[in-house]
Amino acid sequence: MSRNATTVSPRVRKTDRRVRRTRDALGDALVALMHEQPFDDITVQQVLDRAGVSRATFYTHYRDKNDLFLSDLEDFLEHMAFHLSRRREVSRRIAPVRELFAHVAEWRKFHAVLVEAGKIRDFLELGQGYFARAIERRLAELGEQLPASMATAQMYAGALLALLTWWLTSGMPGTPEQMDDLYHQMVWSGANFGPAGRPPTSAKRSALKHVSRAFNL
Repeated sequence: MSRNATTVSPRVRKTDRRVRRTRDALGDALVALMHEQPFDDITVQQVLDRAGVSRATFYTHYRDKNDLFLSDLEDFLEHMAFHLSRRREVSRRIAPVRELFAHVAEWRKFHAVLVEAGKIRDFLELGQGYFARAIERRLAELGEQLPASMATAQMYAGALLALLTWWLTSGMPGTPEQMDDLYHQMVWSGANFGPAGRPPTSAKRSALKHVSRAFNL
């Protein structure tokens, strides 16, 4: 009988773990160097020396330092954006706002590094795509049959990243948990307008006013 196609041999798993460790070491080395000097001044050799990885191994996985940066960023965004679906969370949350904001708060200095290096645009543009896809999946998991579901997901993803940017540039008012509540209050209340542009109901207006007062908005 032939081997099941989904069976993974111990040798393959070992190789995958080794590749993962190599990629993690290179990513960590680049991030550390970005805290120490401008991105444009960093050389591939500096990354290799910091990570303890050979040049041949580096070019097996990446074209250059920018390719390494984008690959590392995409790994993070994929892990974060699909967090709720991956853990099969039983809630009405459509995005891991609390987890994202808590992580970014811990790495707030790196946000400043990204801005200085001109890389924050990469984060926002890639993040828009990853979070939109994850939100669309999450809405489907919650049984929300929305017309133009990807357009709706794109809107919610944009709102999430805009809220994160505001939070960081405003000195992080409110906790990650509070920002999660704020975001989902706006999502499920319909934000400013109901169907066909009708004004929000009194209940929606009351909820939004309560959230706004809580954060002095």
